[in-house]
Amino acid sequence: MNSSSRKKIIEALKDQQAIFGDDLFEEKISAVKTELKQEKAKIESKPVKTSYVKEPIKNSTELFTDVKSEWEKSESLDNLNNLICNCTKCVLHKGRNKFVFGSGNPNADVLVIGEGPGAEEDKQGLPFVGRAGQLLTDILKAIKFSREEVYIANIVKCRPPDNRTPLPEEMDTCIPYLKKQIELIKPKLILCLGLTAAKGLLKKKDSLTSLRGQVFDYEGIKTMVTFHPAALLRNPNWKKDCWIDVQKFRKLYDEMQ
Repeated sequence: MNSSSRKKIIEALKDQQAIFGDDLFEEKISAVKTELKQEKAKIESKPVKTSYVKEPIKNSTELFTDVKSEWEKSESLDNLNNLICNCTKCVLHKGRNKFVFGSGNPNADVLVIGEGPGAEEDKQGLPFVGRAGQLLTDILKAIKFSREEVYIANIVKCRPPDNRTPLPEEMDTCIPYLKKQIELIKPKLILCLGLTAAKGLLKKKDSLTSLRGQVFDYEGIKTMVTFHPAALLRNPNWKKDCWIDVQKFRKLYDEMQ
C-alpha cells in the first residue's frame, strides 16, 4: 500500500467519523492499523539486498610483514651461523676479515656477552682470544667456570675500525642475531662485560658504576654487569671491583641450582 492510498483511506475515515460517530471511526481505524501492520510485516520479511563493497587488496608489504627470515627459523647455532655469516646489513662488514659468531657450549647455563671482536678475534673468527680473552679465561676459572662450559658472544659480530665502540645503528642491526642465539642457548644467567654490552642488551643508559652489582631481567633471564677485561688491562685497579662482581655472579648461579 502506497502513501497516496493510505492518505485517501484516512480522509475517508474522517468523513465517516463526522457522519457515523466515534464508535465506527475507532473500529475502522483499528482495521486500518491491522492492515498496515500486516503490510509492514510483509516488507520486513523480504530479504534485504545489500551492496557488496570490495575491499582493496593488501599490498605485498602488508601481506608478508609477519613472514620470518630464514635465519629466524634456525633450530641450531650452527644453522644460524651458516645463514648469517655473510651478513652485509651494516658498514662493519666492509672491514672484517672473519665473522665472529661466538663459541662455547650450545646448551650453556651461562652466557657471557662482550662488545665486539678485536684484531685477534677478527683474524681467528673466535671471541675473546687475545690478551683480554686470556684474562676472561682466568676470571671464569677463578669462579669455577671453564670456557668450554659457558658460551661467549658479542653485541656486534664484526670488528669496528680501530676497535672503536660500535655505533647505535650497528648494534641495532646486529643484536637480533644475538637475541636468536640467546633463544637457542636458553641460558640461566647472562654476564655483560662492559657498558656497551649492558646498553646493547638491556637498553640501559646508566653508568657502569650504577649497573654493577645489580641483577637485571632480560626476558626472564637474570643478568649482571661487570667490567670488560680490556678495561681491566688498561686499569688494573678495577680488578678488585670486578672480583667482587663475579663472586656475586657465581653466588647467584649457585643459588639457582
